[in-house]
Amino acid sequence: MKFLSGVLATVLLIACMGASQAVVRIADDRGGRIGTYVDKYQDLRQSGDTVIIDGLCASACTIVLGAIPHDRICVTSHATLGFHAAWDFGSNGRAITNPEATQMLYAMYPSRVKRWIMQRGGLTPHMLFLRGKQLQAMYKPCYLDAQASTSKPLRRALPPAEQLESAQGQLAR
Repeated sequence: MKFLSGVLATVLLIACMGASQAVVRIADDRGGRIGTYVDKYQDLRQSGDTVIIDGLCASACTIVLGAIPHDRICVTSHATLGFHAAWDFGSNGRAITNPEATQMLYAMYPSRVKRWIMQRGGLTPHMLFLRGKQLQAMYKPCYLDAQASTSKPLRRALPPAEQLESAQGQLAR
């Protein structure tokens, strides 16, 4: 019985150690205004959270690649990145390419992503999709876990100190 209690306490301690870092899951994000994403990802960068890309991350969403350190991003087999030139609404309400914003967006990407984009003609009004083996060659694979959230990171609270002390006491026996 002591052995079983010790194993249970060990599992509890290991689970608590890994719970301190949250995970943010990106899926079905079609982008939006560049400034909004720059602000969002600056906060995410400072949080230390890991990013799982598990579906579509297109347009301004792809700023995540330059804003979050490479070692804190992973991709699932469902991940797809979509790149295109930045645009604004013209006076007639139609979309027109914004060369300055496009250059700013391009400058945010890591060099491997920039090379991939340039090999396909650069950022244009037409969407370029990076997925599958090409994407997985650039970013480490990841697997969804219970912490992943599409809206915001879930943070598990550490158990009360008395539970940790009890677990540590069981390990010492």
